[in-house]
Amino acid sequence: MKRLILKTILGLVSITTFSQTTVATYDIVFTSNWEAHGTIPANAHFTELVGATHNSNVTFFEIGEQVSSGVELVAELGSSGTFRNTDVTNAINTNNADQYIDGPNLFFNDVGRTISINDLSVNSKYPLISLISMIAPSPDWIIAVNSLSLIDGDGQWIPQITLDLYPYDAGTEEGTGYSLNNSSTIPQEAMTSIQNVAPFNNEKIGTIVFTQKVLNVQSFEDTDNKIKVSPNPTNGHISITNARNSSISEIEVYNVLGKRIRGYSFKKNNAIINLDLTCLNTGIYLLRIHNSKGKTETKKISIN
Repeated sequence: MKRLILKTILGLVSITTFSQTTVATYDIVFTSNWEAHGTIPANAHFTELVGATHNSNVTFFEIGEQVSSGVELVAELGSSGTFRNTDVTNAINTNNADQYIDGPNLFFNDVGRTISINDLSVNSKYPLISLISMIAPSPDWIIAVNSLSLIDGDGQWIPQITLDLYPYDAGTEEGTGYSLNNSSTIPQEAMTSIQNVAPFNNEKIGTIVFTQKVLNVQSFEDTDNKIKVSPNPTNGHISITNARNSSISEIEVYNVLGKRIRGYSFKKNNAIINLDLTCLNTGIYLLRIHNSKGKTETKKISIN
């Protein structure tokens, strides 16, 4: 990787570009369409929408393949403990996933027909997302999102993705109606689509939307005088002064979509730093400034 060295008043700083690692924040909203499948049971609900962000080295479930015991327990009971502690934890321990997603459930006696997961941070090293929820009550029916990439072929975060979801059978329990406590399927079968298989018709059972959040730059106005960034607005040349009793260890530059586009790490103690950001386009940017004591402060700058 190409490395550039910038002079500072008290030391040296190395710069890495956004091609290494970027982070985006997403809101996820699942909206039910279960009513389109005729009469639904009185205690109809979707269990907690759970999953993980991960890379392409791991797949948690797949059409035509047998599901794990963790996915089986989600499909049959809505119990996510084994899926979290075994499937996802093993993927995290092997550096194939970076986080477990624990979303809420949806009971149809509640107001509304949506499940929302807000402010999910996704690392570009783990750009795939998988989600699963039990259609309850049922033998082993689920909705699922399998290894959806939030990054496009050019390496850019996708602003919004909308998917129609259809029901699946996990292949672990017998039964053709809305009921629990059915006998096990022996031998276990593969996960299959049950679109247009009674009690479901050909309609989607719901829609899920992934929306990248735009940062609210108004919330990042300076609130103290401990760290100064000047001039601001700027032509791209800025000085950062830290009045705290600690040195600056790292500076990250984000655009208003929350994409990390520059990262500077400091090898020596620095109280004053000069940065050249003239390579950036005109616009609003956010600086996340980390000090040697582990504290972080965010500053908004405007490049003219």
